[in-house]
Amino acid sequence: MSRNNGIDRRQMLKLAGFSAAGLGLTAAGCGSGGSGSGGPVTIRHSWWGADDRAKKIQQCVTLFEKKHPKIKVKTDFQQYPDFWKKFNTQAAGGNPPDVIQNAVTFLRKYEAKNVLLDLSPQVEKGNLSLDGFRAGLEKFADIDGKLLGVPVGSNSMALVIDQAVYEKAGITPETGWTWDEWYAGMEKIRDGQKVAGDVGPHGVMYLYDLILRQNGKAFFTEDGMGFGEAELLPYWTEALARVKSGIYADPKKVEQIKPASALARGMASGEFTWDNFSIRYSAEGKSRYGLAPIPSTDGKRTGQYLGSLMLSGSARTKHPAEVATFIGFMTHEPEVARIMGYDRGVPATTAQFEAYRPTDAPSKAIEAYETAIAEAGVLEPITPHPAGADVIEAAFLRIAGDLSLGKASPKDSVKQFFSEAQTALGSN
Repeated sequence: MSRNNGIDRRQMLKLAGFSAAGLGLTAAGCGSGGSGSGGPVTIRHSWWGADDRAKKIQQCVTLFEKKHPKIKVKTDFQQYPDFWKKFNTQAAGGNPPDVIQNAVTFLRKYEAKNVLLDLSPQVEKGNLSLDGFRAGLEKFADIDGKLLGVPVGSNSMALVIDQAVYEKAGITPETGWTWDEWYAGMEKIRDGQKVAGDVGPHGVMYLYDLILRQNGKAFFTEDGMGFGEAELLPYWTEALARVKSGIYADPKKVEQIKPASALARGMASGEFTWDNFSIRYSAEGKSRYGLAPIPSTDGKRTGQYLGSLMLSGSARTKHPAEVATFIGFMTHEPEVARIMGYDRGVPATTAQFEAYRPTDAPSKAIEAYETAIAEAGVLEPITPHPAGADVIEAAFLRIAGDLSLGKASPKDSVKQFFSEAQTALGSN
């Protein structure tokens, strides 16, 4: 299993330069663009997440306001789907929040609509620092020469496994294992313990992207799809066969227990997801859960990259310098890392990475996993995401789910997906 602690895990992850404690916190931005009376400037920050994240971010905001008394931050949060519904309404009405939590699937969509602030001028003015980011993450939201966001945490795809089940089956996933070896393990688990090998990965867009990348393609190009029906049809045909054979969990039972995890409920022995999501399984389940490496086609290339949540500014903000100062604080201030932990992924800057040492087993596993893939040298640049990627991701998940439930054949499912994908690309 990919649990290599290495000689110096923190040194391995200092891939982007020196520690950046305090960078991006210059007072130059404070008060600029403020009211004529010299009173504090108020900016609005909105994000998605659960109550626990909201409490942590509010703690960070309180600390920020203490250190930057001329900037007040008004906060707001919703669950993921509600967040984007509200944001779309606000953006259409010309009154979006000054700072939003963002993700790569939305960058080109909102850049095309001139919703996002180009932060490059604020970097040039010294109001925001891009020094000290890990593994090139500072370029994560650099789109067509515009800096549309700054990462707050990193994550990568992983295979979360039920360690007790794997140990009983005598399976030890290691870096370099192949899809054939993974599948043989799934059969062994199903036959020996009457447990499905996996929850069912065929609706996870980001996993299929890795599989495509392993074979010289990608899910997206900068302006469209990077694969066609010829690639997806055998993938989904194979997936349906695995559902029927019990290699993948019974989709009807998986649906019945949502939002609980089928892995945590003991209905499957593994699930492909983002590594920082793995914390949920220990909270929900009764077994021991670990992170295993992504299998590959050739035993070498996994196609992995570091993904990230990020903070973006609104192009309509009246206070770009204050926005940049707040974003810099949230990405560089060590105390923010100690408050947030791995809630948004492994901290993106070396200053914050060094400031927070996880003590719980799930977070330690995430840190070890990201160190291991950095040491293995498997990380590559992220695949471009065109405008409409968010709609396409949702369609991929939904249609794959309907396929599993027997609502459509693999052939019809593939045709429906590409029809919806082209519509999404054409409407942006």
